[in-house]
Amino acid sequence: MLVYFIADTYLKETFSSIVVSDETIEKKVFEECRFDHCSFTNCKMAKCKFINCRFENSIMSSVAPMNCVFQSPRFIRCKLMGMDWTRSAELSELDFKECQLNYSNFKLVKIPRVKMINCEAKEVDFIETDLSKGDLRQTDFENSRFFKTNLSSADLRGAKNYCIDIKVNILKKARFSLPEVMLLLNSLDISIE
Repeated sequence: MLVYFIADTYLKETFSSIVVSDETIEKKVFEECRFDHCSFTNCKMAKCKFINCRFENSIMSSVAPMNCVFQSPRFIRCKLMGMDWTRSAELSELDFKECQLNYSNFKLVKIPRVKMINCEAKEVDFIETDLSKGDLRQTDFENSRFFKTNLSSADLRGAKNYCIDIKVNILKKARFSLPEVMLLLNSLDISIE
């Protein structure tokens, strides 16, 4: 039984060291709230709104955000493993810094101007995702899937381990850095000597 979040709306509240596992959090509104060292694992979040919230050193593992709204959330040093962001109703101005986003799903999601800085995004699905004008610097994209992904004007300087086929993804005005940019040549089936 869920013992936290009894009210329907929370404004400028701070939640510290809350642990929620295998529960459903439904129809809650969190505006300008802070979650510090909180843990949400195997939870279902349904029709919740997170507006201008800040998550620090928190865990959201295998969470299903069913029809949830995330407006301008900031995630700092969080573990957001196995999140299926495709189930959200709205995602805008996502900001991830030093987070683990491994095994997450952003397929078909439109998140232009996303910030994903110095993160670990291994085995993440970015198929047909709009990451245009995104700040993806210093992020590790090992085994992540990019297909028909819009990376136009995105900043990938310092990013590593990406496998981006330049023939099927949109890269116009994207920024890369050496030596990692050489990874783009893998999709051309050429030999460099």
